[in-house]
Amino acid sequence: QVQLVESGGGLVQAGGSLRLSCAASGRTFSTYAMGWFRQAPGKEREFVAAITWSGGSTRYADSVKGRFTISRDNAKNTVYLQMNSLKPEDTAVYYCAADRYGRSSNQRFLYDSWGQGTEVTVSS
Repeated sequence: QVQLVESGGGLVQAGGSLRLSCAASGRTFSTYAMGWFRQAPGKEREFVAAITWSGGSTRYADSVKGRFTISRDNAKNTVYLQMNSLKPEDTAVYYCAADRYGRSSNQRFLYDSWGQGTEVTVSS
């Protein structure tokens, strides 16, 4: 397993941007698919975006498509989530997750390592 630490959350006005980072420990990071999920108060954790080990393929939830971009830098053991045109409904705790089998799924149960989360608040 890898250990994951998210950063970059904060308070932003609607229409603004944030970039989240997720730093991973472990030499096998480059073989993992990575995902971002989020959980709003009173709601279940939901899929946001995922990326394959090489970065060659990505997938997004419909609610963020065209606004969010997932990327990774395997040399830095880091995955990013660039969030543009933020909306109040994007307010949530954002978690990164790692899948050792490289599936880049939108199903949270397939991810075996999770970070502690970083909070994003979008004001209207």
